[in-house]
Amino acid sequence: MSAPVFEGAAATPPPTAEASLRAAGERGPAGPPIALGLPAAVDLDDLLEPFSRRGVDLGLERLQAALGDGGHPERRFAAVQVAGTNGKGSICTLLHAMLRAAGLKCASYRSPHLVSWCERIQLDDAWISAEQLRADLARWQPIGCRHQLTPFELLTAAAFDRFASEAPDLVILEVGLGGRLDATTVHPQRALIGFGNIGLDHCEHLGSTLTAIAHEKAAVMGPGSLAFSAPQHPEVAAVLNAEARRLDCELHWLEPLAAPQQGGPLLGLAGVWQRSNAAVAVAMAQALAQRGWPVDAAAISRGLAVARWPGRLERRFWQGRELLLDGAHNPPAALALRQELDRQQGRRWLLGIQRHKQAPELLDALLAPGDRLAVVAIADHLSWSAAELVAERPALAAQIETASDLVAGLDWLTAPGPLPVVCGSLHLLGSVMPLLDPLEGVRNLSDQQLAPPGD
Repeated sequence: MSAPVFEGAAATPPPTAEASLRAAGERGPAGPPIALGLPAAVDLDDLLEPFSRRGVDLGLERLQAALGDGGHPERRFAAVQVAGTNGKGSICTLLHAMLRAAGLKCASYRSPHLVSWCERIQLDDAWISAEQLRADLARWQPIGCRHQLTPFELLTAAAFDRFASEAPDLVILEVGLGGRLDATTVHPQRALIGFGNIGLDHCEHLGSTLTAIAHEKAAVMGPGSLAFSAPQHPEVAAVLNAEARRLDCELHWLEPLAAPQQGGPLLGLAGVWQRSNAAVAVAMAQALAQRGWPVDAAAISRGLAVARWPGRLERRFWQGRELLLDGAHNPPAALALRQELDRQQGRRWLLGIQRHKQAPELLDALLAPGDRLAVVAIADHLSWSAAELVAERPALAAQIETASDLVAGLDWLTAPGPLPVVCGSLHLLGSVMPLLDPLEGVRNLSDQQLAPPGD
């Protein structure tokens, strides 16, 4: 189909998600996952400069110039953008699933990845192939070298070119870091913006306060755009409101979707916090419908139910023993995970935490009395040790120990006893996943019931 053109903010707010979904009457069982499993790892060391060598170098000028040399692919596809600290990937996944359920051709650009670089580019119901990704990066590498692009900028340029070639109806762009100076923000017409939860993370690049971080993320809004956010911390909400007024953006605040037992829709993603992410995704889908995209309530309901996103309260198996994987890697995400699992009597955690993260604060949010924690080093990344964490939080010393390696950590984690959970870093999840039992027959946990493995 020929995608409608964005023409500024809607004159009236979209109807509430609850009303539309009730009208659709779509409460049936979920279908198969939108994306089946994770792609195989791909070696791009010869095409992408190591992130550790260049570091984070935020800015738009280099990429804008490079895209100009490459024919401005960013001008040849429609896009929406999702920003925030936690929940960005879930919002993108839910929206992508709804658009596919409506029969639209769509693509998503996400970061970071767990196992494979190919996870960053989803085309309809499949990841980009390793061969295609390598070819796209090779084509853009001379331009990237000429403009001294960072690895993320080069990957973004190649992704934009692929999207322009595939001609999807719509592309969903997940902000990589911050927003104001993030590479995805070079797209010239992001008329719909979604905000996930904004909290303290990447403070070394974005600022040490909620207000500073919120300013960086709020800057993705622009004149005539329409933005949606679930509830935020009061400091964050104040910044978003002020920046929306300053930037002439229409900002709508959303309540989390009701739980299924209160008449809300089924979600394919587990966790109470996903009700907030889903509210943002639904509002974005409804706004698209108001602009002419054929996204009806039935497609929204089905998309919510079939969406899958690896590593988010995902149940997997290690040598036949069940465990949970979750991508929580900062204090707000850790607190949400702790609250989700608080009804379980005791937990056993396997954590790997990058050295630049707020690990002591993460432990404060995560650990309850009676919990046990093993710390494992993250391959190829500087990370916190058990001794360093004990030095920062001596009161927790009796609960913390060291895992010599991943295999030893997984053996310790899945011994009979408390609920076993792996979290602390997406890099850790990416290292653990290839070691786990195959995915056949395994599904994400339902958000209707989160029972401990083995129950």
